[in-house]
Amino acid sequence: MRYELYYWPGIQGRGEFVRLALEEAGADYVDVVRRKGGMRRMLKMLASKRLEHPPFAPPFLKAGPLIVGQTANILLFLATRHRLAPANEAGRLWVHQLQLTIADLVAEAHDTHHPIAASLYYEDQKAEARRAAKAFIAERIPKFLGYFERVLERSGSTFLAGRKLSYVDLSLFQIVEGLRYAFPRAMNRTERKFPRVVALHDRVAARPRIAAYLASKRRIAFNEDGIFRRYPELDA
Repeated sequence: MRYELYYWPGIQGRGEFVRLALEEAGADYVDVVRRKGGMRRMLKMLASKRLEHPPFAPPFLKAGPLIVGQTANILLFLATRHRLAPANEAGRLWVHQLQLTIADLVAEAHDTHHPIAASLYYEDQKAEARRAAKAFIAERIPKFLGYFERVLERSGSTFLAGRKLSYVDLSLFQIVEGLRYAFPRAMNRTERKFPRVVALHDRVAARPRIAAYLASKRRIAFNEDGIFRRYPELDA
């Protein structure tokens, strides 16, 4: 089966967490909106009144007749098909729980540059963004990375859920990548305190399929339209 991934073109965003899982799995997929006519198709599906289970927003994944929305939900779906999570129920729920924690982090990272409203330009909320970013760097990055550092320590193994890689390991890799892009100065100071998280990032980056993906044109570069944005004035 060829999966169809629907997400905004030109940015990594939340869709990148799904792309990493698809790439690691070696799955056959098409990034629909990066192709001719793809945006029209996506908007038509979002506006459709015929779909039994319509998605709220991208990303969403089409697998045959099935449409799955929300990043964590898509990853949970892919995990059962491609062995990207533990086989037992407790393990699957644990990985899903960790992914939802990452979703919280992603939302907070986004709000550093859009703390008032996503409908406003960054330039309309610069003062508030400075305050939000200052607190995020000082309090939230250490809290989240510290949590995942403890999870890795308690797992007693290579990955967050044990000896085998799961999709949440890929997602934590993306978090480190995004934070390094958005807050290079702050991460240079902070990430040293979390050696297990950094080591996990490096292990994921070295995996053959992930390394090939990162070096390919399929990997969209970070930019100031996505979730992780580099504004030097916010990187205190």
